[in-house]
Amino acid sequence: MAAVQVVGSLPSGQPREAPREAIPERGNGFRLLSARLCALRPDDSSSARTEIHLLFDQLISENYSEGSGVAPEDVSALLVQACRLVPLTQNHLVSKVSQLIHHLLNRLQVIVDEQHLDFLLAYTISAIHQCSSWTHREILQALAALVYCNGSKCQKYLPELLGNTGLLMKLSDLAQSDPEVRRAAVHCMANLCLSVPGQPYLEEPYQNVCFQAFLTILQSPKSSDMDDITFCMLLQNALKGIQSLLNGGRMKLTQTDELGALLAVLKKFMFHGLPGLNIEMPTVLYPTPLPQYDGRTPIKPQQSESSASRPTLNKKKKSKVKPKKIQQGEEEEKESSGEIEAAPVTGTGRVNLHEGNTWCPSSLGVQSLPLDGSGAAEKDGVSSPFTSSSWKRVSSSESDFSDAEGGMQSKMRSYQAKVRQGALVCFLSTIKSIEKKVLYGYWSAFIPDTPELGSPQSVSLMTLTLKDPSPKTRACALQVLSAILEGSKQFLSVAEDTSDHRRAFTPFSVMIACSIRELHRCLLLALVAESSSQTVTQIIKCLANLVSNAPYDRLKLSLLTKVWNQIKPYIRHKDVNVRVSSLTLLGAIVSTHAPLPEVQLLLQQPCSSGLGNSNSATPHLSPPDWWKKAPAGPSLEETSVSSPKGSSEPCWLIRLCISIVVLPKEDSCSGSDAGSAAGSTYEPSPMRLEALQNDRQMLCITVLLGLNDSKNRLVKAATSRALGVYVLFPCLRQDVIFVADAANAILMSLEDKSLNVRAKAAWSLGNLTDTLIVNMETPDPSFQEEFSGLLLLKMLRSAIEASKDKDKVKSNAVRALGNLLHFLQPSHIEKPTFAEITEESIQALISTVLTEAAMKVRWNACYAMGNVFKNPALPLGIAPWTSQAYSALTSVVTSCKNFKVRIRSAAALSVPGKREQYGSVDQYARIWNALVTALQKSEDTTDFLEFKYCVSLRTQICQALIHLLSLASASDLPCMKETLELSGIMVQSYILQFLKSGAEGDDTGAPHSPQERDQMVRMALKHVGSIQAPTGDTARRAIMGFLEEILAVCFDSSGSQGALPGLTNQ
Repeated sequence: MAAVQVVGSLPSGQPREAPREAIPERGNGFRLLSARLCALRPDDSSSARTEIHLLFDQLISENYSEGSGVAPEDVSALLVQACRLVPLTQNHLVSKVSQLIHHLLNRLQVIVDEQHLDFLLAYTISAIHQCSSWTHREILQALAALVYCNGSKCQKYLPELLGNTGLLMKLSDLAQSDPEVRRAAVHCMANLCLSVPGQPYLEEPYQNVCFQAFLTILQSPKSSDMDDITFCMLLQNALKGIQSLLNGGRMKLTQTDELGALLAVLKKFMFHGLPGLNIEMPTVLYPTPLPQYDGRTPIKPQQSESSASRPTLNKKKKSKVKPKKIQQGEEEEKESSGEIEAAPVTGTGRVNLHEGNTWCPSSLGVQSLPLDGSGAAEKDGVSSPFTSSSWKRVSSSESDFSDAEGGMQSKMRSYQAKVRQGALVCFLSTIKSIEKKVLYGYWSAFIPDTPELGSPQSVSLMTLTLKDPSPKTRACALQVLSAILEGSKQFLSVAEDTSDHRRAFTPFSVMIACSIRELHRCLLLALVAESSSQTVTQIIKCLANLVSNAPYDRLKLSLLTKVWNQIKPYIRHKDVNVRVSSLTLLGAIVSTHAPLPEVQLLLQQPCSSGLGNSNSATPHLSPPDWWKKAPAGPSLEETSVSSPKGSSEPCWLIRLCISIVVLPKEDSCSGSDAGSAAGSTYEPSPMRLEALQNDRQMLCITVLLGLNDSKNRLVKAATSRALGVYVLFPCLRQDVIFVADAANAILMSLEDKSLNVRAKAAWSLGNLTDTLIVNMETPDPSFQEEFSGLLLLKMLRSAIEASKDKDKVKSNAVRALGNLLHFLQPSHIEKPTFAEITEESIQALISTVLTEAAMKVRWNACYAMGNVFKNPALPLGIAPWTSQAYSALTSVVTSCKNFKVRIRSAAALSVPGKREQYGSVDQYARIWNALVTALQKSEDTTDFLEFKYCVSLRTQICQALIHLLSLASASDLPCMKETLELSGIMVQSYILQFLKSGAEGDDTGAPHSPQERDQMVRMALKHVGSIQAPTGDTARRAIMGFLEEILAVCFDSSGSQGALPGLTNQ
């Protein structure tokens, strides 16, 4: 028998086994069964089918574990052999081999290699065509496992799978009668959309097909023949598919209806299955600064808000929800249901939310719950800090169900929570794929505002944060809110509520201010009620983002005081992540604009305020004085309390952070604490740093430079960033020794293995080189003379290497290169070592300008190239790299999809101030023609987000063209004339717009007033008129006529009195 022969061949594989006993047995089991299967030959007899069935069953039931010694290529080879043994006419065997493919690939986490993938895909696709419909679910599950992370290798099968009549399109259609088959087909599509870094993305037509299919599924109601759990799994797969398209596929949502439709379904499913809510959403959300839809949504109250405010917890008994293990065939997360044990409640209304801490709402001081201006939570419709979210701790009357029904309810809640989490994660990907200006048009749809008296609050992300029973969902909602708040400073800067509002309508500024105030209230309420340390961390991070972006100088006082008082106890929390985020939040508070008098008062508070209270409303606290151990001298409390105003002693927060950094690691401190301390304490404003005495300044600098040697990467990253802040301070940037020390420390971090450390170091290197330029522009040349040439050489080499790194590092590395090349002095450039490194640096910039990197990287590269052109000591115009540099910039200005990059390249092309710096006549002509072409194509874009930059782009190109005219020589004029004969009307119309328009708000250095722009044209006309052209040359006269006509039209339209007649007489 074949089986007997296989057993005899086993010993040859023994030497590969690991020394442990249990694992080799499992590996041996797989190899034994695999050898038996490989020894079989295709046979249609009944006994052969029975043996194959048994082998498949044994392979499926084998106890595989991580590190079982099974090689991925062995698994792929076994699956190919299994498929070869099973003809497509045998439905039962096809179903079994599909189960085997699905089980082995998922259990052993194997991604099929390209060699075997082609055969297995062809087999499964043929099986769907030929086998009975009852096998389709198992076959589709196998197909999903095969295409997982293999989408780029399935190109030739995509028309058959995703074409107009493709298999997956038909099986995922609403008309599909079997809901399980439909769900499995959607799962296949989602896995196809999953991309792997470094591999090609799904082609754009197929991305759009999949996106529309997923969106249709999310917009369609649950069919009557589909059970709730299958529906939840279908929704999860559709959400994962969209998330994959937005993340890996880099799909851009350019159409308002498309984005609005997606946001509408995401908001709907953020609340899927949430008790007490029945939200109805429009098909499309449209951007608007006003809360358009939430006020009209027919939400059935069902006592969702009002009942939450009643202390009904004492009527419930403690109930436990056991996490139920869910058998899943797909790549789904294995997590518990997310529900937590109900807290025991006494008749007095006290809630034991945390171990060892029993709170009574009436005993909470102002520092523990400053929720609104009056200190009374009842005004906000909440009778205590817990009742609004207290029902989430208790499952809904599970005693009413039998054990089986209770288990099903728990499973149902778990799947619904996963849908909510999937919608939130997908929303997070959506936020990252659209511009913030677009996102803020939907602000009112997701951010709460202060509800009118007597009306329920609109559903928002804070609804989930306060009321969702799953801690993971609450954390996801907070992550989304953080992403929305990040970088929102410009949007929130319009907020204002310093005076009482007495108008008939609500101004936009007041509406945004109300949102900010409501966010503070809800986040502080959530902080008090939260029991999960992970979610507490997210709440504090969210508060830090809010504090960093809110305009407190335009808002009523006390918002920061409430945050400050409530967060202080958390710096003693036992969870290190909570401590770190608390320090980050305190750092954000002390870094607010200005400095605010409110913050100054908070820093003058004694250190014991809000910290020494034994019944503080803070969970899991360390010993109350863990951080008060200073290296020497009196205790922090004594010092802070007894120090008179104006004392040289720093405030308690600086002492705290220094103690975290310098004390030994016991006392519950960690590298994360030190990193956050470095980030919050050692990044003061220049005013605060200068206010410290010299010895204190020296202490901060010394500790910071010392921390740069830390082996903890969080500390090292925070230190690198803090150094990047310090080098910008006026009191330090002219100190050659400090700048050199900071440069050496940053360069060391730039070689770290951690991408996060390298990214922070590159940012700091960019800041440090900005400082070099600022110092170069001062009248005193001593800084340039004293700065080490060897260090400059080292910085150039490090920046060149960093320009080959990931985009996060590269974007600042090229910025640093541009500044360094601008800073080079003639004494440097004369040396052969600098000549070589200069050439290499410029080549690095040229390749970055042309590369298909992130647009931020290319923008910085163009900006850096403009900086290079500003250095008169460089041989621009005669060096071999000149033509390459100009060629790269002209390529970008005419063809780059991103208009901001085009603007920056046009700005770089207008930097050189002398004709000889542009090189030969042919080179000059190429630059001129490229700019004219760029002007002609300045409206050619399919991305509507780029249209808002059209005017700025034309402004910059017009400035560059006029600049070239003002430098042109006699030999340049014929080419210019030829171009103007072809495109003169178009160029003239845009230059007239340029002359008539005002400031466009761009940062390229273009002249902003019409008078300045008018003067530019007149100077160009004067220059062309002064050129000594050969006899019979008509180019000079034609160009002068072109400019004179522009000025005449502008003169006629404005009616201003200018010098046009005098210039014409030339």
